[in-house]
Amino acid sequence: MIKTATTRTRWRAVAAATALMSAVASPALAQTAPTPAVLEALRQRPPQDEVIYFLLPDRFANGDPANDHGSYAPRRLVSGFDPTNADFYHGGDLAGVIQRLDYIQGLGATAVWLAPIFRNKPVQTHGDYTGAAHHGYWITDFTTVDPHFGDEATMRALVDAAHARGMKVYLDIVANHTADVIRYLECPRNDCAYRSRADYPYTRKGGVEGAPINDGFDGRDFSRLTRPDYAYTPYVPAGEENAKVPAWLNDPIRYHNRGESTFSGESSLDGDFAGLDDLLTEDPVVVQGMIDVFGGWIDRYGIDGYRIDTARHVNPEFWQAFIPAMKARAAAKGIPNFHIFGEVYDPDPAVTARFTRVDAYPAVLDFPFQKQATDVAAGKVGTDVLARLFDADALYADGADTAAILPTFLGNHDMGRIGFFVKQANPNADDAELLARITLAHALMMFSRGVPTLYYGDEQGFVGAGGYGNARQDMWPSRTPVYANETPVGGRRPAYSTEAPLYRAVAEMARLRAAEPALRRGRQIVRASGDKPGLFALSRVDEARMTDDGGEVLVLFNSSTAPVSANVEVEPGSLRWQALRGDCVARSSAPASVAVRVPPLDYLVCKSVP
Repeated sequence: MIKTATTRTRWRAVAAATALMSAVASPALAQTAPTPAVLEALRQRPPQDEVIYFLLPDRFANGDPANDHGSYAPRRLVSGFDPTNADFYHGGDLAGVIQRLDYIQGLGATAVWLAPIFRNKPVQTHGDYTGAAHHGYWITDFTTVDPHFGDEATMRALVDAAHARGMKVYLDIVANHTADVIRYLECPRNDCAYRSRADYPYTRKGGVEGAPINDGFDGRDFSRLTRPDYAYTPYVPAGEENAKVPAWLNDPIRYHNRGESTFSGESSLDGDFAGLDDLLTEDPVVVQGMIDVFGGWIDRYGIDGYRIDTARHVNPEFWQAFIPAMKARAAAKGIPNFHIFGEVYDPDPAVTARFTRVDAYPAVLDFPFQKQATDVAAGKVGTDVLARLFDADALYADGADTAAILPTFLGNHDMGRIGFFVKQANPNADDAELLARITLAHALMMFSRGVPTLYYGDEQGFVGAGGYGNARQDMWPSRTPVYANETPVGGRRPAYSTEAPLYRAVAEMARLRAAEPALRRGRQIVRASGDKPGLFALSRVDEARMTDDGGEVLVLFNSSTAPVSANVEVEPGSLRWQALRGDCVARSSAPASVAVRVPPLDYLVCKSVP
């Protein structure tokens, strides 16, 4: 709640910033193609201006119950539809996303990131596990929409409806693997142990002592492979010979065929993930095939960005060819700010930064931020971990410029939600404290450098059980007991409530961010931190405006349960202050120093003014 006399000034600025959003969000435009002016403005917007909303279509909204079983027989183990089981399809689709664009945009999101929407193998069994492809990562046809989610017309309608509102659409894509189709003669249970390149070279059948094969292979030109049985003897089961599209995906020679990954060493690149067929991404046919596939989605729909799954499990040479090709394809379509970011699941910035320097990624998901921001908001560590994290921005290609377009986030469909992490760290906390800590985590994300990425349902206070697959709640009243019995942080409310405390808090943050260019594009300077929970302060400085109307926004966070007071360094020219949120002093104590007081588990946003 704003408590100063500057409230009216602040809300006039916010109103001006949101007027355009309101203009393009009218129902009359929702189902029509965007105007040229709106589309051009959208495409000129740089990635750091976005607030991304990540959702799983199957769990977000069911706009068309007729496609709940896709194009398959209405039997659980055929279509994969079972809304009572967390591992099966629940009925959400692209039509539902279209119907809820008001809700997403009202939260302040400017881009929608969809979990994979390509046709999947509906049901798979691996070992003792049987589940359905509700998540979208078991792809068989890379060229079309999965029938559980809709069709090509629905996809086009979604992109048009989003673009008409000034919102972008990002697709989640996969180049590392396909659905599990290929089997090995040596492993009837489909559980082959990984066989290394040293023990099972490409030029021998069944090991170093085996008969010579692939005689023309020189270790570099994978187009010279003629046989895929160097480690195991792969085959395609009867009836699935043409299961994949494009057709080249049906040939076992296009896969590594080395057995199950151990997620370490070379197996992290060449092994199958839970049986998923690992593509031979060294093969020129695979490289060009994937360029053609995903370039085609840009050509057909004008997609605005790609999140790339399992980036660290593909050889760098593939990305060095693929990513420039995607950027060129987007530029040819008139999309100069195509946002590409890879999933590199690691909390160490030295690891994630490598992918911007070696693999040619413009950006990666900021897993290091997720770790440190979550731990700070939960009160587990001091705020100095954030200072060290931001110091490491120099490791990225182009340093701070790259860090500015890293999608920052607090949780996701694989690891769990911010609500779970905070609750796990504070098992005795009451609802008010949990709510305050989760709100603080979102503030850390919304106001620091990077591109804030909201995980669907967090704004409703969903918590979940944490870990892989345990944070994929239905947004509507669920028939899955573990979801239906959950009490969200902030209390239970009707589905898609815009009055949920976290929805309102995040929407306020997004309005502030939209109204202040410095909060989106400003140079970040860490001003204060400590080795215990407490004060963390940063400035976002708009260099171009420092001489005329201030240009510095000071954001102050308190991760402790007691108020904190301190003098914080600021720019020498920042002498007068306007409160954008909370109580900010009107004047600096002295040039380059301002006195601050931040309530427990809260944050302030203060703007310098002429």
